[in-house]
Amino acid sequence: MIENSVDEANVSIITLLSDFGLKDPYVAEMKAIILSIHPQTHIVDITHEIEKFNIRMGAFVLASATPYFPAGTIHVAVVDPGVGTKRRPIIIETKRNFYVGPDNGLLMLAAQKEGVGHVYHVDNPQYMLPRVSRTFHGRDIFAPVAAHLAKGSPQSEFGPEIQDYALPEFAKPHVRKGELLGEVLHIDDFGNIVSNISAEDLEKIGICEGCSLRVKLDGKTLTVKLCSAYGEVPAKTPLAIIGSNDFLEISINQGSASRTFEAKIGDSLRVSLASSN
Repeated sequence: MIENSVDEANVSIITLLSDFGLKDPYVAEMKAIILSIHPQTHIVDITHEIEKFNIRMGAFVLASATPYFPAGTIHVAVVDPGVGTKRRPIIIETKRNFYVGPDNGLLMLAAQKEGVGHVYHVDNPQYMLPRVSRTFHGRDIFAPVAAHLAKGSPQSEFGPEIQDYALPEFAKPHVRKGELLGEVLHIDDFGNIVSNISAEDLEKIGICEGCSLRVKLDGKTLTVKLCSAYGEVPAKTPLAIIGSNDFLEISINQGSASRTFEAKIGDSLRVSLASSN
């Protein structure tokens, strides 16, 4: 339990992530609300260039960036194709930080890495704008909630604690008969195929650096070495590597794995031990 930790630690950092882009006034409106409620807040933009409605991409980018912020940071993420429906606005309290956004799985990849403590359904109108639109909860709910959290309002006052929050399939791979069942979370600008499988997950089935992996990527099967650097294999050769964000990546040294293997976000990915070197 870290109730009031933002206030006690005198930390007032709010990050923003969205698929809003920057040509419209949406991001500025969210910042205006935050600063109107709590002018001392430091606002950091993670990105507003998430592909429209792409919850997986938003979840991956959020989980990649948040570990490097100070404890007590409040992370607001809005990729919200269900805005205006019965999907709930939530606050997640982890062992390090707070997450504010829609209950659609967007926040869970980051939150689970830190350890989920409590999840609250935000339903107290005291912490929302007087008029809540059907299409812009980022401004009308999530921004004021984050600002009030930064001011030290106890998270339990925002609404009831819940246990039935959304846990998307991409939040955690599954183990079945010595095989990890995951999926493609992200494809970066180099064409690296980033999975939702972590180094810790690989250890559970006895895989470590230097091992040969059998990878089934949406119907295609390949054998690759789990390397510690791209240069361990010749140019244009496939490999596996734990990337800078602690997720397993399928790559090609000086090439594009996504183009070579025709991979896309959401593709299934199965990994098992082929042999040890």
